[in-house]
Amino acid sequence: MVIKMQDVQQNPLGYEKIGKLILKFSIPAILSFLVHAVYNIVDQIYIGRGFLNFEGIGELGMAATNIAFPLVTIATALALLLAVGTASNFNLRLGAGKNKEAAEVAGNGLLMMLISGVFLCLLAFGFNHQLLSVFGVTEKIEPYASSYMSIICFGIPFQILTTGACQLIRSDGSPAYSMICLMSGAVLNIILDPILIYYLDMGIAGAAAATVLSQFLCTVIALFYILKKFKHVKLHKNCFKPDVSLMGKICALGTAACFNQLAMTVVQIVMNNTLKIYGADSIYGSEIPLACVGAISKINVVFLAFVIGTAQGCQPINGFNYGAKKYDRVKQTYITALTAATAFSTLIFLVFQLFPREVMGIFGEGSDAYFLFAERYLKIFMMLIFLNGIQPVTANFFTSIGKARVGIIISLTRQIVFLVPLLLTLPLLFGIDGVVYAGPVSDGAAFLLAGVFIIREIKKLNQLQKELLLKETQTNL
Repeated sequence: MVIKMQDVQQNPLGYEKIGKLILKFSIPAILSFLVHAVYNIVDQIYIGRGFLNFEGIGELGMAATNIAFPLVTIATALALLLAVGTASNFNLRLGAGKNKEAAEVAGNGLLMMLISGVFLCLLAFGFNHQLLSVFGVTEKIEPYASSYMSIICFGIPFQILTTGACQLIRSDGSPAYSMICLMSGAVLNIILDPILIYYLDMGIAGAAAATVLSQFLCTVIALFYILKKFKHVKLHKNCFKPDVSLMGKICALGTAACFNQLAMTVVQIVMNNTLKIYGADSIYGSEIPLACVGAISKINVVFLAFVIGTAQGCQPINGFNYGAKKYDRVKQTYITALTAATAFSTLIFLVFQLFPREVMGIFGEGSDAYFLFAERYLKIFMMLIFLNGIQPVTANFFTSIGKARVGIIISLTRQIVFLVPLLLTLPLLFGIDGVVYAGPVSDGAAFLLAGVFIIREIKKLNQLQKELLLKETQTNL
């Protein structure tokens, strides 16, 4: 296929200032992740704190959303597999001037999103009870968690389609539209939550229903753009014809982001079961640690929204410029993104260390034991959170330049290679405190490993840049 160099030269990704591009693409990406955080945080606040004169469900309700949360991260993992894989392949082909292939990538990606979303929805609904047992539910929490998860699973197809479509919309150069799409769902969720939970007396099931309806709205708005307003390519029915080769390439470049989310799911499941077992032998009991860690994990999603949003906002910039062999812009994009992510990580670290009780107070009142465990967990488990920017930024960087294997390795280090083994072993020695100490140890180890990989890659980019300049000089002579 002939490379359309005119398209490459006219695309702002190839010549616009890096800082401006990162802001343009990362801010909507961050807001899109914050929207996902809002769905969970708003539910948690309404469930824990209540609304006006209505009393909240309390600690058991908060723990129930934590128990069901692994299903959300499983759906997110599948969404990112297809969203990041589709967008990365899409941008690499746009950067190389292969617009027809880019359209086929988008069509095949969207088809896979629809099929996989429906399949996971049916699977989760059919095995609701079994999944809750695996996720670490206790007898007291089970009625709330079952009610919540049996409804939330019907939003899975909409969650996956919205995530993938919005990633394509950003890659097509319309990050603002992507932001509006996702924020519309967040606003609707905030409005519907108190109506369904309290005024219609649906309880925790109302929180789930509000989320599903909000996700449906986002999907409708996103698909309207994909089918009617795509700028750089036009999708037609042949683009949706299954192509096994393209599907394989999509999965290959999306695997790193997917594995990172799956790793989070494994951590959540191991964490829940560890808290259930060792919490029962502590002064807190099982339900308080499950409720605390559930609330804190929702807050941590805000931190992850900025870091991962920054990383994914850089994906089209890295992918396009790597495909166009503009290696100096690739390096500049990575360094700028890492600096921004680290600065925000440091800010979140200070908030967690200085105001732990105020942070937990967002979700309402609790017992003295509840706040005692929550403050201890925030201060120690999140001790090295200021280093956490490097891993998602670096993993996404490798994925966006087509080196999925390295991205997968980096994605798995903190969660699977370090954190899970620590969660399984340290409580044997220190009881429930072992869970708390596992965080900073795994964070430090993951930081060092990611640093080794990126230093090696920067050296390779420098060499490629030198070879390219030498070739251009010889051609001009």
